[in-house]
Amino acid sequence: MSWIFLFFAGLFEIGWAIGLKYTDGFSKPLPTVLTIVSMIVSLGLLGLALKTLPVGTAYAVWTGIGTVGTALLGIWLLGEPATAVRLACIGLIVCGIVGLKLVA
Repeated sequence: MSWIFLFFAGLFEIGWAIGLKYTDGFSKPLPTVLTIVSMIVSLGLLGLALKTLPVGTAYAVWTGIGTVGTALLGIWLLGEPATAVRLACIGLIVCGIVGLKLVA
């Protein structure tokens, strides 16, 4: 169950990271509220996952999911560059996440 909590915590981390872009410096009320709610849910789920998972593994996976998802959504939604090197680096992060899951 902890891995499920951790996975969803990572998804909500993506939500608040991308949400920050849409708050326009916290000047837009709806994106700001949704971003703050995503932050709270993400940290709450991470806390639940940490009940049984090692903190180093859980934190690395949580930030990895957030990093990969945010980078991919940045490419898709925000028109950020999708260079071969950037995509390869994202792939390496995914390999790290999978590796940590396999050894934890």
